[in-house]
Amino acid sequence: MAWWQYLILFAASCIVTILVVPLAKQLAKRLDAIDYPSERRVNKQPIPRLGGVAILSGIIASLILLLICSECFGWRASFLPGLTRINYVGAILSVVVIFATGFIDDVISLGPKAKLAGQIIAATIAAFSGILLSTIHNPFGPGYIDFGWFAYPITIFYLVAFANIINLIDGLDGLAAGISGICAMAIFVISVMTAQIDAAILSILIAGACFGFLRHNFNPASIFMGDSGALFLGFALGAVSLMATTRSALFVSLLVPVIAAGIPVIDTFFAIVRRLRAHKPIDSADKGHIHHKLLQAGFSQRKTVLIMYLWTLVLATCSIAIAEASGATRIVAIVIAILLTIYMIWKLKLLDPVLVHHYNPREKKPKKDSSEQKDS
Repeated sequence: MAWWQYLILFAASCIVTILVVPLAKQLAKRLDAIDYPSERRVNKQPIPRLGGVAILSGIIASLILLLICSECFGWRASFLPGLTRINYVGAILSVVVIFATGFIDDVISLGPKAKLAGQIIAATIAAFSGILLSTIHNPFGPGYIDFGWFAYPITIFYLVAFANIINLIDGLDGLAAGISGICAMAIFVISVMTAQIDAAILSILIAGACFGFLRHNFNPASIFMGDSGALFLGFALGAVSLMATTRSALFVSLLVPVIAAGIPVIDTFFAIVRRLRAHKPIDSADKGHIHHKLLQAGFSQRKTVLIMYLWTLVLATCSIAIAEASGATRIVAIVIAILLTIYMIWKLKLLDPVLVHHYNPREKKPKKDSSEQKDS
């Protein structure tokens, strides 16, 4: 596909998302899918949380536009039978399941087990539809490494993990949408470079929907994406990243989505360790996330989000350089990504809750008064 065709699809996804947001707000109000102010929330007033409806609408509308242009104007898209090993009907069904899981949670608040079950079902459908991490290029020699049946649990874990890391980072106005958009752009670039047209199309549509959603979601936000948006975006990014990288000849291309999504990956890791050390459930809420640390350091919501955007952009750029460059350029990109991440972890004191040994000292028994001892 030509660059201008990608640009049209990006613009369509962006514009439709913007136009559907008011309808999503009305739907959220009617279903009482509202984030009300509370002690652990940043918003000070009730905010609708069905932004995922607008994001998905933008992507679907752009796919319809793509099909029309392919039929009427001869656009060359790879969403045709026989060109890939992916069963798109199954892939669509997996998206429906993950979106429905998030939508229901936004409306009636599902329990952790029910929500996880929905994610696993969606990931299982996607894996058996061909979106599968089945082989990778052997980094130590010629040929490929075949995972066999292990490919299915590996893929399911990968997709569920990606869905949750975006969900966990969704704590400030515009944060999850912006980071998802930047990650999608990184996947788009690597997809174009490796000629994975279907992955390139889907990633540019995701990016367009994310950036369009920011029109209403950037601080001060008038709508939140909710789980319908966060779970869907994370799942979609995970699925598209597999489409973009597992068919690549380069092993390091698998690092592109992981490094580009470095902030939510790091944030999720430290959140899990922090809660385990505190003997709390992994899904319990706290204020130890990266964005909370930046807020505690005195940055405003907007500055906090912009700092995290910049950090993500640097990591995304480094991930592309690591995958596509060689020699000194690749080494420099690796060093920049590592040093920046270490600096941010140290500066924000993310290791403090992990390294500090928490314990409850035994209470010393009060000494008996000498007069009491005599009486006894």
